[in-house]
Amino acid sequence: MPTILLINDDGIQSIGLVTLKKKLEKLGNVVVVAPKDERSGIGKALTTGRIKIMETRLSDGSKAYATTGTPADAFFLAVNKILKRPPDLLVAGINLGPNLGIDDLLNSGTLGAALEAAIHEVPAIAVSYCMEELTEYLTEKMRVSVEELELTATIAQKSAQYVLENGMPKGVDIISINVPQNASSKKAKITRLSHKGYSDIYTKRGEDYQIAGWALSDYPDDEPGTDIHAVKTEKQISITSISLKMFHDEKGLEKLAETISILLHNA
Repeated sequence: MPTILLINDDGIQSIGLVTLKKKLEKLGNVVVVAPKDERSGIGKALTTGRIKIMETRLSDGSKAYATTGTPADAFFLAVNKILKRPPDLLVAGINLGPNLGIDDLLNSGTLGAALEAAIHEVPAIAVSYCMEELTEYLTEKMRVSVEELELTATIAQKSAQYVLENGMPKGVDIISINVPQNASSKKAKITRLSHKGYSDIYTKRGEDYQIAGWALSDYPDDEPGTDIHAVKTEKQISITSISLKMFHDEKGLEKLAETISILLHNA
């Protein structure tokens, strides 16, 4: 049976994690390694201090591993300390909140785990349930029910089954799935990553600033075909392919290299 590694950034007791695990168990051996507490917004950060791994139980009674590290730490610990080999597939989620656009790609702990997996050539799927507004993160996330997540979990299961049977599509390193809280259509739409960044998301708190809430309205409007437009404007399920290939314009730096060379020659 294939081994599926399941990680999230909402914490190991998140309803999104256990709901997704139950679906993925139909496809293979699911190993859960996730942060003990919520680590949203941590991106692909790694912990330089000590990290604990604790065997624990999920709400369904099944065994899991909680860590004091980040989602990206969880990938490394799972591969090198628990499984002692790469899994056949990494699934990150269900994230309770959107993961849309370039800022979320770089800031999301859910996508951070997927990025780490993809860098190490492990097929990766990130799946998010796009709650329209989060004003009290933990409180509102605790109100989400298994029934609300059924469609998202089923889409993730079918996507995982496809990848396990067919491999990742050519040129795709991560499949990012975003399901609107109130989807206007159950038809999936292929989208591209929006390259528009966040608006001002910080709120004054006394003498300080804080990200006090999170809402779809905080994402900038973008053109049709982008993940943000599909979820925010059309309320449609978005499936986005992400590639790790970062193309560099070497020719564009020739003048700079020439300038530096002259500087060094004359030094």
